Amino acid sequence: MPSRREGGEGEAAPLADSDPTALARAYYDALDAGEYDRLRSLLDPDFVQRRPDRTFEGRDRFVAFMRDERPNTDTTHVVDRVYPSGPGVAVRGRLLDADGEELFAFVDAFDSDGETLTALETYAAES
Repeated sequence: MPSRREGGEGEAAPLADSDPTALARAYYDALDAGEYDRLRSLLDPDFVQRRPDRTFEGRDRFVAFMRDERPNTDTTHVVDRVYPSGPGVAVRGRLLDADGEELFAFVDAFDSDGETLTALETYAAES
């Protein structure tokens, strides 16, 4: 399913550079499109995601969960606002199901080394 972000029709364009904002947008594009090899390429091997219900340590474990274990993979991330700051970026958005119904709102705080995403802290509130 195509992304519902600016220019979200069709496939995502390759990154012109690897600034944190571009990496975060590419992360959502890859996840929504089910492009798990591309998602993997955006993440540092030691990538860590912390969220209210669990922590994923390592890029491979995170990608495996997203690909094989998520309860619903037919979702779209709607990015409402991006807040770039230093070596990271915060994103406020909503996760929609296949019918366009909001599952929950989120804030993702990404860390980056300038080439990959190194960490992600996710805060979510159910709708």
